[in-house]
Amino acid sequence: MDESFANLETSHLIGSVPAVISDDNKSTNVHTASVNEGPSANIQIFPPHQGNNNAKGYQTLDTPTERPEQQPSNSWKGFFNVYSYTQYFDVDTDVVVNRLMSSLYPTSGDFFNKIDANPDMYGLVWICTTLVFVLSSLGNCATYLVKKRTDGEAPWVFDVNYINLAASIIYGYAIIVPLAFYFSLRYMGSRADLLRFWCLWGYSLFIFIPTSLPLLIPVEFLRWVIILSAGSASSCFVALNLRSYLEGSNDLTVVVAAAVGLQMVLSIFIKVWFFP
Repeated sequence: MDESFANLETSHLIGSVPAVISDDNKSTNVHTASVNEGPSANIQIFPPHQGNNNAKGYQTLDTPTERPEQQPSNSWKGFFNVYSYTQYFDVDTDVVVNRLMSSLYPTSGDFFNKIDANPDMYGLVWICTTLVFVLSSLGNCATYLVKKRTDGEAPWVFDVNYINLAASIIYGYAIIVPLAFYFSLRYMGSRADLLRFWCLWGYSLFIFIPTSLPLLIPVEFLRWVIILSAGSASSCFVALNLRSYLEGSNDLTVVVAAAVGLQMVLSIFIKVWFFP
């Protein structure tokens, strides 16, 4: 090595560690750990520990890392924590598509078996939001076509109230109706799961999304056939799955009949208000 580099004072170099001067001979000594020191050696981790103000020195490997605290979902604080609801939206595209296809084939009656491991709220939110948009937009298109067909010179104005009406009816129906069935079945002593009911009724509304497009055809008889067919399919989907889920329960016929009636009332309401 070149002697010019050996004569440099290391204490003036950037990033160098100052030497420790002993009280005996004032000489520079660098303390090095022995290789044979054994398992008692404590490996240090840089930078110094900053999580605890009372702690001194550097972190060791035994120091646990800090993580953001999450409120437990089983306490009342869990209702106000976003992390408590992430599990209900943890579904991939294949699962959602499979459940959507099941809602289009109502005679199977095995929807609760498919969602038993992971009932989701994603379908409820996504389907209701899409249906609100479809009804408000296509409903205005239907009124426009009817207006132009009857009187081509009459002015037409986009009705913004369709959005408020569709959001109130669809979201209210998808949330309140399963909630009412849940409390009613609990009162009658039958087993009921609110999350599974919300999932069932949410996916039952999917059939009204594709059937809203042919409702633009300005033929009144054909419109009634389309909407009643969609309502019947949605009613069968809810009724057959409720029957398989509540098999052996008391007053099962009344519960199924009420579910069918409410689904048919919703389909007729969609026809009368959005596609007159």
